[in-house]
Amino acid sequence: MTPKTNHTNPFIKDLPKNFFSGFVVSLIALPLGLGLAIASDAPPISGIIAAIVGGTVVSLLGGSKVTITGPGNGLVIVLLGAITTLGAGDLYQGYLFTLAAIVISGVLMLLLGFLKMGRLADFFPASAIEGMLAAIGWGIFAKQFHIMIGHNNEHGSIVSLLAQIPAGLTDLFQNGTIEEMVAAGIGIISLFIMVFYSKIRNPYFQLIPAPMWILILSVGFSYSFGWLNLPFPMDSSYLISIPENVLSNLAFPDFSKALQKDFILSVFAITLIASIESLLSIKAVDKLDPQSRRSNVNKDLKALGLATSLSGLVGGLNVVTVIARSSVNVNNGATNRSANLFHAAFLVVFILLFQEQLKKIPLAALAAILVYTGYKLATPKTFRKVAKIGKEQIVIFLTTLLITLFTNLITGIAVGILITLVIHMVINKSALLFLGNLFKPNVLMFQENEGKNYYVSVKYFCSFLNFYKLKNKLDAIPEDQHVIVDFSMCGFVDHTAMEGLENYMETFTKKEGSIELIGLDKHGTDSRHPFAIRKILPLETLKPIEKYFTRRQTNLKATSAEYGWSYNAKKNIKTSFLSTFIFFKSREISYLYNHLKDEKGKNSVFDVEFTEGAFVAKEVVKATIMHISLANPLPVFSLDKEGLLERIYKLAGFKDIPIENHPDFNRRFFLSGEKTTQIQALFHNDLIFFLESNPYYHIESNGHSLLILKKERLLSVQETKALIYFGQQLQRLLEHSS
Repeated sequence: MTPKTNHTNPFIKDLPKNFFSGFVVSLIALPLGLGLAIASDAPPISGIIAAIVGGTVVSLLGGSKVTITGPGNGLVIVLLGAITTLGAGDLYQGYLFTLAAIVISGVLMLLLGFLKMGRLADFFPASAIEGMLAAIGWGIFAKQFHIMIGHNNEHGSIVSLLAQIPAGLTDLFQNGTIEEMVAAGIGIISLFIMVFYSKIRNPYFQLIPAPMWILILSVGFSYSFGWLNLPFPMDSSYLISIPENVLSNLAFPDFSKALQKDFILSVFAITLIASIESLLSIKAVDKLDPQSRRSNVNKDLKALGLATSLSGLVGGLNVVTVIARSSVNVNNGATNRSANLFHAAFLVVFILLFQEQLKKIPLAALAAILVYTGYKLATPKTFRKVAKIGKEQIVIFLTTLLITLFTNLITGIAVGILITLVIHMVINKSALLFLGNLFKPNVLMFQENEGKNYYVSVKYFCSFLNFYKLKNKLDAIPEDQHVIVDFSMCGFVDHTAMEGLENYMETFTKKEGSIELIGLDKHGTDSRHPFAIRKILPLETLKPIEKYFTRRQTNLKATSAEYGWSYNAKKNIKTSFLSTFIFFKSREISYLYNHLKDEKGKNSVFDVEFTEGAFVAKEVVKATIMHISLANPLPVFSLDKEGLLERIYKLAGFKDIPIENHPDFNRRFFLSGEKTTQIQALFHNDLIFFLESNPYYHIESNGHSLLILKKERLLSVQETKALIYFGQQLQRLLEHSS
């Protein structure tokens, strides 16, 4: 009798790792939860409530494996604006109104999950999202820098707070009180810990995360004055405030402003940013997962929505998926959602057992953690990274950033989307490309080679507006499969699509599958960056397509080096040597490019662009072909899969030539030519066995050279290698026959 498999074993076996990881994450979540709440002008405990509720609910109901949930950086500016606006000067009342907005935003996120809107983040241009995140970073930095240097009462817009930083530093050194100087000292030392933590290589020191070191040292600093019988140099206004009894001091939402415009705008802003931040984080964490599992984002949205509403009902902030804490979770060996639950449980223990110690944490210490967090969202490296992708991307990035800083996040991201669309129309000199084709089906997918790989063809354009259509096809493909994505018929591919495809390529590679992009070699670009916008060049414009190599061209060049061949990407209009082949009798050849040639110039592989049909039925086709110059003459013949080009051959006066004693070959292949006897003699047993045991290729001889074609499309690099191998073996067998 076969023993039953115990499916709980892996879960139980991994519990110690997840328990430890949850503990480490809680050490980071505690100071960040307190800090993010304070940065939002909410009570410090509200951030911890969000982490506890989120960790519990999402770990039980979510669709991701190793993510951590809690209050997020992205919502600080939105919540701060909501509390300030709705409270009209009364921050606590504004907090109660904002709790109501949080509850309703949770309901909306729940609905988004049921409506399967997990693809929401794909409708936002990547550079606009980068600009929005940078603006959030500057917002956190602007407010928290003043608190870090002991100035707790600075208020105003993000821009005004940034402008006040020099004056704040000057005032600190000229007129600073003892309390401000001590707070500033704690803040600066805490900032140094955040900056230099990663440079300290001591393994024991690294066991405790940098934010927790700050809490330990700052609390220890507070206690040291008691041990020395000295008065503590800061009053309670410089320390965090925790209720004596958390459970009896929970805040509850006030819905009395629920129908007012400011309240509704706050709800939409909170929902939008929470959804985007969570979905982006989920995608990022999926890439970090050692097991390369793909999260169910719609299920996660439902869990996050429910957790957010429950958190708001008991005085907590929004619950979102957070990338930094999730990264720590993965790095510490977490394997499943139990780590998120353990992280929440440890936070409960900290709050119930260490309330007195938490009350001794200086606000400046938490502010330093957030100053560093804000800076990381908007470092100069971010600006340089976006600029490298393309000039148009830095315009989108800076526009979104500046509009957000001077207005709000909703306006900023809306303008970012609009400016992206306008730039795309200007680049293509056409609005119809987008407006006319937006709702047309533009992605075709089917399996090739008897189901061994998938072929995906993309037409018209592929941008943030319709990238979800391509994503839907790729999501349906098992990640251990080989996929070819062909952009030959796609006139424009934007940065968001290129970056998204890179993410898919990494995921498939981890599962021993692959995704290869073809058809972009003829698209122009102004940047060497792999995520740069690519726009197809006009047919009549013979510009140098080799200016910026695509990944395929780079790999083709490497392939040519493997064989000891030469590689030339340039366009070549000398195509007369192909006109003697039957395949090109009714086709007009434009040019060749991506030319691989052996050292003797006898064997070559190249991409060719040609047209077939006429007038309205005229179609541009790109294909990869192998051409072999023969040492000895052969009879003229054509060989193809039965029925594929039979009509063309019959029009040319050819008939199917049977090979004696090979009925399977005769049934599967169409062999034609004028010199029947010579052709039959050429096709000996070894050659027929070779052809029957390999994939189908269209093969032609014009008497002195061979043309070999796999499909009427460009081939991937792997397919090109297979074509070269097939051609070399075929050449050896044919020359042996002759």
